[in-house]
Amino acid sequence: MSRRALRRLRGEQRGQEPLGPGALQFVFRDDDDAEEEGPKRGPGGRRPRDAGKEGVRVNNRFELINVEDLEEGPVVNGERSTCVLADAVVSGNKRRSQSGSAETQKDDEGVAGTAPPEQSNASGKLRKKKKKQKNKKNSAGETSENGLEDIDRILERIEDNSGSHPPGPPPLSSKKHVLYVEHRHLNPDTELKRYFGARAVLGEQRPRQRQRVYPKCTWLTTPKSAWPRYTKPGLSMRLLESRKGLSCFAFEHSEEYQQTQLKFLAAVESMEPNNIVVLLQTSPYHVDSLLQLSDACRFQDDQEMARDLVERALYSMECAFHPLFSLTSGTCRLDYRRPENRSFYLALYKQMSFLEKRGCPRTALEYCKLILSLEPDEDPLCMLLLIDHMALRARNYEYLIRLFQEWEAHRNLSQLPNFAFSVPLAYFLLSQQADLPEQELTSAREKASLLLRQALTMFPGVLMPLLGYCSVRPDTAVACHRFFGPEAEISQPPALSQLVSLYLGRSHFLWKEPATMSWLEETVREVLQAVDAGDPAVEACESRRKVLYQRAPRNIHRHVVLSEIKEAVAALPPDVSTQPVLGFDPLPPVDTIYSYIRPERLSPVSHGNTIALFFRSLLPNYTMRLCGFWGLLSTGSRGELGGGAGPHPRMAPLRRASLPQGERPEDGGAEGLDHNQGLNRLMLAVRDMMANFHFHDLEVPREDHPEGDGEWD
Repeated sequence: MSRRALRRLRGEQRGQEPLGPGALQFVFRDDDDAEEEGPKRGPGGRRPRDAGKEGVRVNNRFELINVEDLEEGPVVNGERSTCVLADAVVSGNKRRSQSGSAETQKDDEGVAGTAPPEQSNASGKLRKKKKKQKNKKNSAGETSENGLEDIDRILERIEDNSGSHPPGPPPLSSKKHVLYVEHRHLNPDTELKRYFGARAVLGEQRPRQRQRVYPKCTWLTTPKSAWPRYTKPGLSMRLLESRKGLSCFAFEHSEEYQQTQLKFLAAVESMEPNNIVVLLQTSPYHVDSLLQLSDACRFQDDQEMARDLVERALYSMECAFHPLFSLTSGTCRLDYRRPENRSFYLALYKQMSFLEKRGCPRTALEYCKLILSLEPDEDPLCMLLLIDHMALRARNYEYLIRLFQEWEAHRNLSQLPNFAFSVPLAYFLLSQQADLPEQELTSAREKASLLLRQALTMFPGVLMPLLGYCSVRPDTAVACHRFFGPEAEISQPPALSQLVSLYLGRSHFLWKEPATMSWLEETVREVLQAVDAGDPAVEACESRRKVLYQRAPRNIHRHVVLSEIKEAVAALPPDVSTQPVLGFDPLPPVDTIYSYIRPERLSPVSHGNTIALFFRSLLPNYTMRLCGFWGLLSTGSRGELGGGAGPHPRMAPLRRASLPQGERPEDGGAEGLDHNQGLNRLMLAVRDMMANFHFHDLEVPREDHPEGDGEWD
């Protein structure tokens, strides 16, 4: 019977015959264990011949291929053991020291001498791999006696490379500009993801992103598929000048956009929102029309449509940006005196208001910084009255404190009631955080109490209205005291009352926490003690209030109008509250810079003769241009009949230019047709008025005693 048949009967395979003793024996020992145990010597001091050769037999020569993988096996029960390569996983350690390498090489050479040529080649490859691993470990420099010291060194090296510092404020030189805007915080989805997760925010939008038809990348808004297809409406931006590291830009209107702007002004004068809707059908990205219609939707409680229109206006203006215009650098300027630039300010402000109502205060704070960075010196929308509120709502206390520290020297922020009370509140809320050292918490609490005492001394009329907003009944000693009593609120100047009403109407709910209210109570008692002791700072603050707050500037009035806070709007002076306020341009600056001739934005109701006012009351859409009634009233000089003044001289060329060729008065084309249409409209209005008159004959009830009334009892 042949050997092949015997192997088949035994169930063996070729090449698995047991070899002779000592044929292939390898020692896989940990070098650290070898150093600890030391060489075992015989009684005569000699080392036994087979000492350290506790090897395993390899029946299959092909098992040597996986020696490298088996060499890095797991550690069993905390000890490294030698096992048969063909049966079990061989344990080993990646680290090999130089002390045990010589013995391993000697053992390998001894084994290779007795092995066949093929097996000696395999063992030679094994030695080469071991040498490469040892060279790599030696070049890495990971030879240290103490493992803890190595860990400390590695951690120090990581800290040096990453630039991390111990907790505390970084040096001023490493900080960014205080008005630096981050792109990622301009997207409200970033904040909503942090609150609710990406799956809840972008769950429905992810499949639509692949079908996006707007290739232009924008930072302020995300274009929607439901919007009209974007075409350039004629809006552009140009660089005016660059000086001292600042770049001044301005938006520009093309001739086509100017004609659209004139149509928009006529639609606003008609006081009919449908006219603006018709205008947007032909010019879907006209900015002022989008902002005006957004206000109309907001008044009708259609918040979603109002926000969508504002986002479309921002997208239209962002597509017109100059290549050098940057939203984040804080060095780009837009002059608010130019009417073309005001639309961008108002669109950003309206978007910020929607974000705050939506529950994204961190994104709203970034928009507030962006508006302030466009013209920080003039601050046309007076964002300094709002940025502290946004920082507190976003819980960005460090930013508010930093802004106060850097701008207090040249802007006197402590003279504004909102900063005078918001900064100590930020210090106090910062002291309530548990992740700061004890020393910093104590310092923040002391700083908060000091600043709050100064604020209450400077603005004593804030305390009682604040407690009223918070539904807190003050102590009798505080309510009846002359310093915090009713006289403090009555005696303050009107401009200061307006600032106080604005701050309390916006930020009173931030003081409702029990810990904050108890801290306020302690500080009020300290202030009363200082007042009773005759502190000279009390008189100094009183004299300062009388001098500083005589009259509020125009930008504060504009901010109050935009804020729509009832208490602050009611405190506006009469000369401001009686002015007509337009939503697309509230309280324009007196020194406006016009780039092209445009009509004055005055209501035709207040500027016209008696007959024009009468017809205007009958037909709200009535205008002099539509009906041509001005030419019928006067044959020679305008304004003779009725004593009314003619149209503004700046509107005359625009009115002629807006009429098509052949319909102008000097052309004599369709003048009579316009007159007839206007008269027909007026006659229809008069007929409707007369048809709606109903005279009801009231029957006088007859009395039972016709002879007359008797005497009164």
